[in-house]
Amino acid sequence: MSLQRINPAAMAQPMGLYSQGVVAPEQGRWLYIAGQVGVRPDGRVPADIEGQCQAVWDNIGAVLAEAGMGAQDLVKITTYLTDGAHLPVFAPIRARFLGEARPASTLVVVSALAKAEWLVEVEAVAFRSA
Repeated sequence: MSLQRINPAAMAQPMGLYSQGVVAPEQGRWLYIAGQVGVRPDGRVPADIEGQCQAVWDNIGAVLAEAGMGAQDLVKITTYLTDGAHLPVFAPIRARFLGEARPASTLVVVSALAKAEWLVEVEAVAFRSA
């Protein structure tokens, strides 16, 4: 059994590439992905939002792959941007990574992340049925 995406007709439909809710079957494996920032494998942080967004999704992809999962297994993502003006850059990179996946999603604009050079952070939860 796969994830069931919930978008009730009794409420406004999603304003983007996400679902209002996601139901996971009883049997399976959960993966909680720590907040991923725009740090590349060599430790460098791109100076621009585009490079950081790409690194964030590459990092999430690496964690999913190591767990034998993919974007289709994402149940929930939470995104933190330090500037709402970055959304037009973030959104298409996110869309490329997610493909047809529509996890539940929250986006928050914050004043800062743990390090001043970080512009974006995404945490995620994934589930793969047994």
